[in-house]
Amino acid sequence: MPNIRSAAKRARQNLKREDRNRRTKSSLKTAIRRFEESLTSGDREETRDKLNAAVSQIDKAVSKGILHKNNAARKKSYLNRVFHKSEAV
Repeated sequence: MPNIRSAAKRARQNLKREDRNRRTKSSLKTAIRRFEESLTSGDREETRDKLNAAVSQIDKAVSKGILHKNNAARKKSYLNRVFHKSEAV
């Protein structure tokens, strides 16, 4: 337990931020998982919608400082590559 009031406040703030970041990361992972599951369905429009939702979640995570922009670019590139590869088959 912190002895200084400012340290106690910092600990409370860290808990709040950790919770907020965890929720954002979880929703990001869920969006990516839903996109990958929709690849097997064969419905192009649904898959495209899930891709757009996942990319949107990635961009939101970057704007909130949860993901680094290069990490986000790598994830978006992977998702687009997988989508277009499945479209070609």
